[in-house]
Amino acid sequence: VQLQASGGGLVQAGDSLRLSCAASGRSLSRYVMGWFRQAPGKEREFVATISRSGGRTLYADSVKGRFTVSRDNAKNAVYLQLNGLKPEDAAVYVCAAGLSFDDAWSRVSAGYGYWGQGTQVTVSS
Repeated sequence: VQLQASGGGLVQAGDSLRLSCAASGRSLSRYVMGWFRQAPGKEREFVATISRSGGRTLYADSVKGRFTVSRDNAKNAVYLQLNGLKPEDAAVYVCAAGLSFDDAWSRVSAGYGYWGQGTQVTVSS
């Protein structure tokens, strides 16, 4: 499956963005979908994940209550709604596809076998 994230941009602190992850090649309904981010000089970190049906989600503590992950399997897409953006949220956001939804495994990069190109989110204070 090929993945492509989009929707990033330059916003001010407190603003919102909606990121999208479009898939081609295979149906996204086969996969657990995750969002990760990486800021310059920092390691990639987990942001959120959503089960195949969309019925279960997990979030990093740093984004819980501000970000919402969702999916539309009919459109073969996954979304990440970013509300209340902070300067520390600035990063390249990437989406990834995996096979297992697990509270531990879904929070690490190794839990995903397919990765897309990222989209840049920049937040000015």
